[in-house]
Amino acid sequence: MKHDQLRHLRSLRLLLSQDKSPLGFFLAAGCPRSVKDGGNPILPDMRGLTQIISDAHETDAADSPYKRLMKEMGKAGKDTENVEDVLTFIRSMKEVAAGGSVRGFSEAELKALEIDICDKIAESVKKDLPDGENSYRRFAKWVSAIDRAVPVEVFTTNYDLLLEQAFEEQYVPCFDGFSGSRYPFFDIHSVERNDLPPYWARLWKLHGSVNWKVLGKNVSRVTKDVAGSPELIYPSKLKYDQSRKMPFLAMSDRLTAFLLKPHAVLLICGYSFSDEHINDTMINALKVNKSANVIALMFGKMADAAGNPYSPEAVNRAKERPNLSVWYDDKAIMGTQEYEWAEYETDNKDFAGFDLNIVDKRVSLGDFDAFTSFLKQLIGDHSDADK
Repeated sequence: MKHDQLRHLRSLRLLLSQDKSPLGFFLAAGCPRSVKDGGNPILPDMRGLTQIISDAHETDAADSPYKRLMKEMGKAGKDTENVEDVLTFIRSMKEVAAGGSVRGFSEAELKALEIDICDKIAESVKKDLPDGENSYRRFAKWVSAIDRAVPVEVFTTNYDLLLEQAFEEQYVPCFDGFSGSRYPFFDIHSVERNDLPPYWARLWKLHGSVNWKVLGKNVSRVTKDVAGSPELIYPSKLKYDQSRKMPFLAMSDRLTAFLLKPHAVLLICGYSFSDEHINDTMINALKVNKSANVIALMFGKMADAAGNPYSPEAVNRAKERPNLSVWYDDKAIMGTQEYEWAEYETDNKDFAGFDLNIVDKRVSLGDFDAFTSFLKQLIGDHSDADK
């Protein structure tokens, strides 16, 4: 038995065209990798971020705080090549170093290390979209082109400002939870009511942004040239604790509220299901609201040559939840059932004239670039003017 890909592509097109059903997109770390400049992604992944930080400290003395940090992480068996582990280690020690020291680090040294690393991360992700057509501009064009009775909601774990830039270029009104002009402040009441006109897109940044900053007792949105607050915007495995604070709690609540809407559909791209907090949020909502559906468009094949899944959490969750589907290039899990895709019929009339991303005789949508090309063709935009 095989999944009929053509039938499910028709269903996907129908879901994207319905204007009265709640429609959301969850865009994660893999999405910015689809935007390239000179053949290279404009933003690094987690390993790339860690390498940038490591290179910046390569000439430090052996007893420098950063070099000592790497040694202590090695002793503790922590991954020094993952910036989340590095920041988690620093922040865990900082929690118990108040007024003293831990593992030979003073509180002041730990704070300085945290700020230094966060500043370098901010420098690395504060990039503008390059000239020409790309996945973010195509996505913004699609949002701009459709008329909906229910607003499009976009959830992202990314800290960059690529979505904001793309929306602004396409004149897409967007509400991100902040109100004001000089230093827009986080407005929980507007977030909870969420009753702006439906042509306004909603943008919920689940893990913060490079332009969020603590000003006084409030969280504000500043320009991209102003440094944000490290405790708000940068990755670490303490995100779960941070998520119980504002505005993270409100952002997480928006994801739950969206998935609890009747017949809500959430399309996921660029996500490996490695964040337990987000996974639990989605799964708990799907258990309560069986009319909701989540479709995860996964990058590449389901498993390696030995049969080990590249994203085991995605596979395991989909086999437990009938309203969570995962689509890989070669296989899909739908209704908890795992089967290969049937070969795509290129001579079908439904997508005649479409330039689809075909991999091994099957349509691949796991790359955000391929998915947004699909969106572009759904609205009949076949122009090459921006290329």
